[in-house]
Amino acid sequence: MSVQAKPVEVFDLVIFGGTGDLAMRKLLPALFHRFADGQIPDDSRIIGVAREEIDSDEYAKRVKDAIKQAAGDNKDLAKQVDPFLKLVGYHPLDATVDKGWNEFAEDLSDAKRIRIFYLSTSPSIFVDLCERLRQHNLHCGRSRVVIEKPIGKNLESAQRINDAVGAVFDESQIFRIDHYLGKETVQNLLALRFGNALFEPLWNSAHIDHVQITVAETLGVGTRGSYYDTAGALRDMVQNHLLQLLCMVAMEPPASLDADAVRDEKLKVLRSLTPIDNENAGKLTVRGQYRAGATRDGAAPGYLEDLGDDHSNTETFVALKTEVANWRWAGVPFYLRTGKRLPERVSEIVVSFRCIPHSIFENGSGPIAANKLVLRLQPDEGVKLWVMSKYPGPGGLRLQRVALDMSFAEAFGVQQPDAYERLLLDVVRGNLTLFMRRDEVEAAWSWIDPILNAWQTSSEGPKSYVAGTWGPSASVALIERDGRTWHDDEDEQ
Repeated sequence: MSVQAKPVEVFDLVIFGGTGDLAMRKLLPALFHRFADGQIPDDSRIIGVAREEIDSDEYAKRVKDAIKQAAGDNKDLAKQVDPFLKLVGYHPLDATVDKGWNEFAEDLSDAKRIRIFYLSTSPSIFVDLCERLRQHNLHCGRSRVVIEKPIGKNLESAQRINDAVGAVFDESQIFRIDHYLGKETVQNLLALRFGNALFEPLWNSAHIDHVQITVAETLGVGTRGSYYDTAGALRDMVQNHLLQLLCMVAMEPPASLDADAVRDEKLKVLRSLTPIDNENAGKLTVRGQYRAGATRDGAAPGYLEDLGDDHSNTETFVALKTEVANWRWAGVPFYLRTGKRLPERVSEIVVSFRCIPHSIFENGSGPIAANKLVLRLQPDEGVKLWVMSKYPGPGGLRLQRVALDMSFAEAFGVQQPDAYERLLLDVVRGNLTLFMRRDEVEAAWSWIDPILNAWQTSSEGPKSYVAGTWGPSASVALIERDGRTWHDDEDEQ
């Protein structure tokens, strides 16, 4: 039985950076899909804002091109394109000058509406934008602000951004977005743990051997080289995406799904992570940088070639080992890895259970492999539980490892919505559960900063790895010296 989602209230959504890649590739298609599904009222407004001097008609043409790609060959969706464009407008604005702001403020004069400001811009102008919104009294009433990562480059810069945004907006109005938390599999992790009697009693160090979290990309840095070289994989992926996934795995059951109840438990996890610093970074972390090689799409240049530079110590790959120092997880290692130019585009959480204490089966049945719960976030969202089962037929109890496999698309017969579809409507509803609180962001940076400092003071740079491989060999050694291996579905067959 399908569940029909309810429409949200009428709103005005302003996208600063409205002509940018994120707006055209993710935000506007996500809004279009929710509109086509009947969740966005016809009298809502979506207003793009950028420095480019174009009019609303030209902007609507660009939006039409973007959402027609999202509609694909679906005729029902195609019929919704023109009605959706009636919601779309545009204002040319520069956050650093006064020109146009009075007219923009007049256009948003209806204070009864929910008013959302999405800062899809460089963090360097977050402060200027928020100050302009304050000067023109646009931050009051039912207004909300959405902040994209990266929120700073370290704890100090994150605090400056949080101070500046917090001087204009109340914490209850600030939505720090991490689109990984909007993915269906992450939501299903909550459902699996807290909606079933099966897993939660086993969700502890007595039954779980270790946890792996992998976010792998096949692409290089592409056109993001200038940004990426100032960030690197640790800041770009680990500080936000991977640590948030770790929190969802490791947190204690919240009292409810109330936003602060969930975020309180995630904060406890971040504060319980074992420190990595100058003393142990060499043993617990691996950083790498891809060099020329080959992927499934053909020959791939190295990072320095992509960057157009002959020297950079920026890491494009990170693997690390940490633990959550509390009673539930004592002694259970969490292995995290992420990188560019890897063999597969995959994001997954692997919970590896302990082996059975004693086998009653004859040696002819083969080894008894430990159970694994694999939660796949992309590209094919689903849940897979690896178990031992009897092989059919006579000849005794011959065991074989098999997967209980659930694809969300097949199980529910619906196309999985993009993470931004869920998160954008949660902003309209004022639901902060899947958004980061200020103390979460700063706790994550407090753990990341000593790793960055250890790398900066080390005489050893990133280890090179061939594009199309799973990173430096040291990342394999990181887990194998503990008697474990990185999960690979092909090895399970």
